Amino acid sequence: MRRTYTCNELTLKNIGEDVVLNGWVHSKRDHGSLIFIDLRDRYGLTQIVFNPETNKNIYMQAKELRSEYVLEIHGKVETRPQESLNNAIKTGEIEVEVKDLIVLNKSKTTPFEISEDNEIKEELRLTYRYLDLRKKKLQNNFILRSKVNQITRNFLYNNDFLEIETPILMKSTPEGARDFLVPSRNHPGKFYALPQSPQTYKQLLMIAGFDQYFQIVKCFRDEDLRKDRQPEFTQIDIEMSFVEVDDVIDMASKLICEIFEKSIGYKIKLPIEEISYKEAFERFGNDKPDLRIPFEIVTLNELFKNSEFMVFKETIKNKGSIAGIKIKGGVSFTRKKIDLMIEDAKNKGAKGLAYLKFKDGNFETGISKFLSSDEKDSLKRKFELDDGDLLLLVADSYNVVYPILGEIRLEIANELNLINENEYNFLWVVDFPLLEFSEEENRFVARHHPFTQPKLYSENIFDESPENIIAKAYDLVLNGNEIAGGSIRIHQKKLQERMFEILKISKKEAEQKFGFLLNALQYGAPPHGGIAFGLDRLIMLLTKAKSIRDVIAFPKTNSAYSLMEGAPSYVVDNQINDLHLKLKNI
Repeated sequence: MRRTYTCNELTLKNIGEDVVLNGWVHSKRDHGSLIFIDLRDRYGLTQIVFNPETNKNIYMQAKELRSEYVLEIHGKVETRPQESLNNAIKTGEIEVEVKDLIVLNKSKTTPFEISEDNEIKEELRLTYRYLDLRKKKLQNNFILRSKVNQITRNFLYNNDFLEIETPILMKSTPEGARDFLVPSRNHPGKFYALPQSPQTYKQLLMIAGFDQYFQIVKCFRDEDLRKDRQPEFTQIDIEMSFVEVDDVIDMASKLICEIFEKSIGYKIKLPIEEISYKEAFERFGNDKPDLRIPFEIVTLNELFKNSEFMVFKETIKNKGSIAGIKIKGGVSFTRKKIDLMIEDAKNKGAKGLAYLKFKDGNFETGISKFLSSDEKDSLKRKFELDDGDLLLLVADSYNVVYPILGEIRLEIANELNLINENEYNFLWVVDFPLLEFSEEENRFVARHHPFTQPKLYSENIFDESPENIIAKAYDLVLNGNEIAGGSIRIHQKKLQERMFEILKISKKEAEQKFGFLLNALQYGAPPHGGIAFGLDRLIMLLTKAKSIRDVIAFPKTNSAYSLMEGAPSYVVDNQINDLHLKLKNI
């Protein structure tokens, strides 16, 4: 017979019913006169009971049951005894007295217990991922992920977006991370690439006149991994025609509101705050600030512009920056602790880290003896100091001061447990630099990608100070994580060619890599722009998972290896020969 209920449905209203359940043996308790089993499926648990007075043969079979055996049981729903009620589960007021039992499959002893409480090494979990995924917490992650996919599709369908798939085998156009390459059997010596994103394809769809596109799409990047990065990942990819920055931000804000409210019941207040990249960098030390941390970086150049303290004086003279953060109650930090922080700041690239303790209305220790009375009074007002506060200051070049203070800010907030894990703080960061100079490559590289539109365009925009050009680019940040990013695209061939030129991509190389796009831009390309949400990272934050691997069904390790099936793996010589390849000695 087919199951009549899942293991999370039966309640007191079903008392007296004959039912069929399927599931796994989650736990077993043999009380001698009765055997109790918690039967588990992805929906929940139901307690089943074997009574020798009801059916002795079935009772004796139950004695042989072990964890993770797969069962079909036929039985009658009964009220649980008052002393064994379980209010923690939906089925906690009932049990099913078993009349018939079919063992659908036995199980070997599992390499770890299927339990939420066990701390299991990740290597073992990933090797037996199909067992790991039986845990309710992980299953809930994927139930939520499925729900978010559905919410996203419904929202975009209702807003007249078309879901269109783009190719997985595409032309290699390396700009950023390394491509994953796929050799062609039919075209010896040539390769496809797996898409790092559908960037050029979605632009071509706008040129084709589809107006509003989306897809939930796999992307691939051959780069070093970390807790929130995998070689293959999923994006909610969106593109729109005849739009400007505000239009994309408005649509994406409404989408993220819909996702949070309908998936976890959390209401986001609109409009989401917007700040410039420059402001984010100077207030928080990075472009993805965590607003839950209750203190910010304060710039002090104006305050110390006439300082006689040699370190500050030289910094101002060399057009550097002086900035600091206030740690409430930080006077309790020991000298050893502060020395370690100073050493850490030096290891991060700073010349040093200055400190001041504020106690009994006065500054003590640190650099207080080098500061004038006016400077001390100004610091009190600037930071609104209270007794017990600690100031940490860094004086160095602009690009050193703020990132180091940003890291210190985050480290101290974590150390002092200042971050509310139940809070969601959203922020739009806009007005990014279009370009940044790579010392390693000795050229400008695109901050986002080479198809991003400058905010103000003129014929000679790239002739002077390219590093000062602002892009029509935007990121959505949640609790210190970038969860979406996008830009308005270049839609004129001449500007796109000029962009390639400033990136030192020759005309020949540009034609070879992007000739199809340059050609398409000549045929009435509309103004367009879009955004991509990192779905895996978003689900990680929604579920409060510790790692992105907990929201990807079959993830890779930090070395991009799949322990479960052993991928990547060697292949036989015939397969290599078919692809017209030869392997070096490895």
